[in-house]
Amino acid sequence: MTATAETATWTSDRLATSARDHLWMHFTRHGDGANADIPVMVRGEGAYVWDARGNRYLDGLAGLFAVGVGHGREELAEAAAKQTRELAYFPLWGNAHPAAIQLAERLANDAPGDLNRVFFTVSGGESVETAWKLAKAYYKQIGKPTKHKVVSRALAYHGTSAGALSLTGLPGARQDFEPLVPSALKVPNTNFYRAPVHADDYDAFGRWTADQIAQAIEFEGPDTVAAVFLEPLQNTGGCFPPPPGYFERVREICDQYDVLLVSDEVICAFGRLGHDFGAKRYGYQPDIITTAKGLTSGYAPLGAVLASDRLMEPFTRGTTTFMHGSTYGGHPVSCAVALANLDLIEREDIYGNVLRNESAFRSTLDKLTDLPIVGDIRGAGFFYGIELVKDKATKETFTQAESERVLHKYLSGSLFDNGLYCRADDRGEPVIQLAPPLICEQSHFDEIESILRASLTEAWKLL
Repeated sequence: MTATAETATWTSDRLATSARDHLWMHFTRHGDGANADIPVMVRGEGAYVWDARGNRYLDGLAGLFAVGVGHGREELAEAAAKQTRELAYFPLWGNAHPAAIQLAERLANDAPGDLNRVFFTVSGGESVETAWKLAKAYYKQIGKPTKHKVVSRALAYHGTSAGALSLTGLPGARQDFEPLVPSALKVPNTNFYRAPVHADDYDAFGRWTADQIAQAIEFEGPDTVAAVFLEPLQNTGGCFPPPPGYFERVREICDQYDVLLVSDEVICAFGRLGHDFGAKRYGYQPDIITTAKGLTSGYAPLGAVLASDRLMEPFTRGTTTFMHGSTYGGHPVSCAVALANLDLIEREDIYGNVLRNESAFRSTLDKLTDLPIVGDIRGAGFFYGIELVKDKATKETFTQAESERVLHKYLSGSLFDNGLYCRADDRGEPVIQLAPPLICEQSHFDEIESILRASLTEAWKLL
């Protein structure tokens, strides 16, 4: 019996038991009975996934902010199969293949400004790692070797490799792996709901948060800082949009101090905010864009770093080399899937669907503000966070024990049992994160709101 045929005979119980005994899941508690009955997903179609027991769930997180065009797209599977038959694998180490060439040109044509150079990776974290290495190597090549430090924001998530984790502003994600790469500086994020200053003036708060970047650069010394890494709309903590004028001011600061502006769009690119790139939505010009996730809609692992021509220029002289790469960066099958995915996005006007429906999504979620546990709803496009509180008037948040009881012991399981896959997260303040597939419309929004309402109503009773 072949491995495929044998797997088809496995019962749902056997799958769950084997997962418990052999599978080390990512970012997952494996103690205290947390994985006594592991959900095993076996099929997806459109905005829904099904587990091995036949239960259906609305995928309110697009897998992991990735499955933009929805599940079960045959054309993406066919693109992978066709490329596998023609050229299953070849590295980009001094060689090239058509899928990578065509995809690089397409991304360069779509990217804002002169971001005409595309370095392929396998994941978002690897894209971030690559961007930091590129920034340091670039400044060494142009005679500024002391510029190696980077600035990122509090609570921001940028990946888990040593460099990317150093950029990540989540203490809980970092503490078990310290010491990390030095010289990663943190500045305040743009969470206006928790604004430490200018709490009654959104524009002033935006200027203040941007100016904290300037102060960090000045304190460290501009001749030591290479780059600023910012998501267009920060994910962790529950979707922090940029205040008016924020990125305009950040661009001025980067130009003033000769610091690269890196737009980390691993989540925000390819439609999550209704545009191919989040920088376009908010009207700023980065020097580097990092991407992954939505590039293939999660159908194959692929990331990309889009860099300006001037950053590539020093590496086109003589024997100079950017000594960085990976075995599977720019994998032919992944590139072919990405091309088919971008074709599908264009053919079905997926970005337009987000822009046409984002107000309806927001207004549907806003109905939840009548619940005492809902403190703030924020985001853009198809990307929202709902911050939970135990006192709306004072914005008092949960204690650690309450967060454990409400989010981990009840809410995560309740939402899932009621048919909604999303994230109840307390790495910052307690939030629910929502990022459904970009094909969704009003019926999906109504279903999300209904499930959230039922679970949040019960969660409030546990406080």
